[in-house]
Amino acid sequence: MQLGMIGLGRMGGNMVRRLIGGGHECVVFDRSPEAVAELVKEKAIGASSLADFVKKLAKPRAIWLMVPAGVTDQAIADLLPLLEKGDILIDGGNSHYVDDIRRAKELAPKGIHYADVGTSGGVWGLERGYCMMIGGEASVVEHLDPIFKRLAPGRGEIPRTPGREKAKGTAEEGYLHCGASGAGHFVKMVHNGIEYGLMAAYAEGFNILKNANDGKQSREVDAETTPLREPENYQYDMNLADIAEVWRRGSVVASWLLDLTAISLLESPDLKRFSGRVSDSGEGRWTIMAAIDLDTPAEVLTAALYSRFTSRGEAGFQNKLLSAMRFQFGGHHEKPK
Repeated sequence: MQLGMIGLGRMGGNMVRRLIGGGHECVVFDRSPEAVAELVKEKAIGASSLADFVKKLAKPRAIWLMVPAGVTDQAIADLLPLLEKGDILIDGGNSHYVDDIRRAKELAPKGIHYADVGTSGGVWGLERGYCMMIGGEASVVEHLDPIFKRLAPGRGEIPRTPGREKAKGTAEEGYLHCGASGAGHFVKMVHNGIEYGLMAAYAEGFNILKNANDGKQSREVDAETTPLREPENYQYDMNLADIAEVWRRGSVVASWLLDLTAISLLESPDLKRFSGRVSDSGEGRWTIMAAIDLDTPAEVLTAALYSRFTSRGEAGFQNKLLSAMRFQFGGHHEKPK
């Protein structure tokens, strides 16, 4: 099958490589001519402009947008004058599902089909495949099935869920039509919200392990510092890389995120190349907004998002105010860092 790919970054480029490796034909375009040229060397068909890109695609065209969510609407606006009835636009970025609902409604009168594909796999997707959560018309998703099937990881070596042999569908293959427009990105949104919580839990747990030797450290004794009452209980020098590794082997907390944690700790036990500033690309906060709208508790996911805000210094003023209040009511002076 032929697919056009716009956006050849960390994921888009590797998706093209995976598709070409499976015998599909890919026409590619990116604002960076170097990115296009690199994939042309790997048997992709390069385009020098959007007009050239659309011209090289057979009708009905299938165009996958792998661009940042903030520029997706502009990318669609630039493409729209070049498209024809029956063409398909696929948004594989991290768009807000509400935008997908709007886009599908706007494109329908023009006869342009729209599919939203929440895509997980990151930089490992070329090798492992991409988990895809898909929204849109059933007929369009069925038409694109060869693309999804090649990009997906397949069953691999993961044991089958007991009873799954009686079920139908593509979930076992690593891709799923979740429902109407927006459903794919809604599921991916919640997926990323859960990811925030899981990552926070691992990070907090390993931080406790890292500090399990605090009983060996000398602490200043003053009115501003709560003493460690039983330092003899915290005398452990933990090998975090080894702990991550042993947890990968048969533990109930084993996961791919733990696999990646083990890699990171083995490469650099002190993680010195990282500052600890954790970004969020939107899905976590959108998940919490949906939880509020649906009156659904999401305490863990909310706390995980807020911890990311704190990591970026967003709590600076509130912490200053806490210090100010302590000074006002008790004359407490801040201790130097």
